[in-house]
Amino acid sequence: MSQPEQHRGRWRPRLDRPALVALLFGVAGVVYRLVLTLFTVPVSNSDEATFGLAALHIGQGRERPVFLYGQHYMGMVESYLAAPLVAVAGPSWPVLRLPMLALYALFLYLIHRLTRRICTPWFATFVVGLLVLGGERVVRDQLTVVGGRPEVKPAVLLMLLITVGLAAGTIRRRRLAVTAFGLLVGLALWSDWLILPYLAVAGLALVWAVRRELLGWSGLLLVAGVAVGVAPMIVDNLRAGPGDDSLSVFREISTKAGPLPPWSDRIRGGLLEGVPLAHGLCPVDGCGRWQQWFGVLYPVLLLAGAVFAALAYRRAARPREEQTGRAARPREEQTDRAAAGPRGARVGPVVQLALVVGAALTLLSYVRSPLAATSPLDNARYLSVLQLSLPAVLWPLWVVAVACWRGTVGALGRLAGALSTAVLAALTATALLITVLFAATGTAASRTEERQARELAAALRANGPHQVYGDYWTCNRLIFNTDETVVCGVLDGDLSPGQNRYLPYWRQVGRAERPGYVTEVDSPMDRRLRRLLADRGDAAPVREVGGYRVYHPDTPVRPWR
Repeated sequence: MSQPEQHRGRWRPRLDRPALVALLFGVAGVVYRLVLTLFTVPVSNSDEATFGLAALHIGQGRERPVFLYGQHYMGMVESYLAAPLVAVAGPSWPVLRLPMLALYALFLYLIHRLTRRICTPWFATFVVGLLVLGGERVVRDQLTVVGGRPEVKPAVLLMLLITVGLAAGTIRRRRLAVTAFGLLVGLALWSDWLILPYLAVAGLALVWAVRRELLGWSGLLLVAGVAVGVAPMIVDNLRAGPGDDSLSVFREISTKAGPLPPWSDRIRGGLLEGVPLAHGLCPVDGCGRWQQWFGVLYPVLLLAGAVFAALAYRRAARPREEQTGRAARPREEQTDRAAAGPRGARVGPVVQLALVVGAALTLLSYVRSPLAATSPLDNARYLSVLQLSLPAVLWPLWVVAVACWRGTVGALGRLAGALSTAVLAALTATALLITVLFAATGTAASRTEERQARELAAALRANGPHQVYGDYWTCNRLIFNTDETVVCGVLDGDLSPGQNRYLPYWRQVGRAERPGYVTEVDSPMDRRLRRLLADRGDAAPVREVGGYRVYHPDTPVRPWR
């Protein structure tokens, strides 16, 4: 990645050409997302606001939440990361999202390092270039504070880099590295259970790399690291009442989706919609038929990635073949391989196979859910972790394409190389097209909705009422936008109590002598409230602000009591 350069008595790193191009790609991707962050694109919502309010409470020392308010399975790492910034600068969406931008930059750096170690420098640059691109679905998963995915992806990459370093012998403090591996596993488990397939394969890769060391102190330190990382979740579950522990809640959510659609529908939703959306090949409102090709090809690429990894492992395990090819290799590479030993030479294929299996298990877990068929657009976010496996999935295409252009294959190889080049080019062109369309035309709706939400917050903050009822997607965003000056209780469309994640807000509005109502114009709640006020003959003051109606009846309106 870099070479030391002596200059006036000091050693400075000098990036080689692939690393320099990757750096330029990475800077472009971070700047692009920074601009979106400053304009609050993609649009905020009440789920994200809940994390923001938790960060506000943490920064003020009022709360130390383990899980998202109202849940017992989504960790709060993102809120703790944002808490110092929110405490200093106050609640705002750009401030809340800045740690996510830093995690994205870390993700790019780590996947570049890992891909260089297990593949080649220019391929690592190509992978970074693809991951720099991003339409709304991809950018939303990377920038919005909704839990789990932005932090667990760098954690997995760092675990795999630790495994590579331990197998290659480039890590000196091996016990410390194993402890860090365990700590990352624990933190990832606390943060988001969807990463479990990748944690499993990363753990198996570590066992392969240092299995003898794990029988001693290193094994104990690994377990201790996991225990420390997952300790908040363990403590909270020990204190939880019957049915409120994480396993019970997660099981209830998993079985709530209704009857199971046919496998064909779930596989179609997972492959043809979920996979292209997760890789930024479709707009957020769905994939056209011309964009679904990557989902059809994905299982084939997984299989090819597994075959390539197995063949590479077999070649690396043959000392005679290494001896035969040693004379053709550069002296530095010979020295590195000799120092690494056979395990160091084979760790690359092992990590590639781990990434392939992690993707396959994640995809299988997704298509087992009814939501893959009934709501593929809303739930494609659960496949965003597949970006971790992009190096292993695309590596066979790259190898065949490079062999073709170097002219080292026959006619059949040239045909396969041309097809591989076409696939890589189509993938890049599609992702670039979706990115450009989103940046040019797809941000207007988000900015309009965000402006209306801020107009509502400013109006209520200035003129009241300061205790209101509203729907779920209005309340917590309104509270965050007003820095808790306005407090909101959540109601469903029929004016019954809704999903109030943080109960103190509901209680505060319940004690108000004259609470108001905030409804979207002509929503079910708006129509129901107007009928109720008409029946009562209550001439409630009404004003419209940015697509919302604000009601302030003279007497409390609480039909659920």
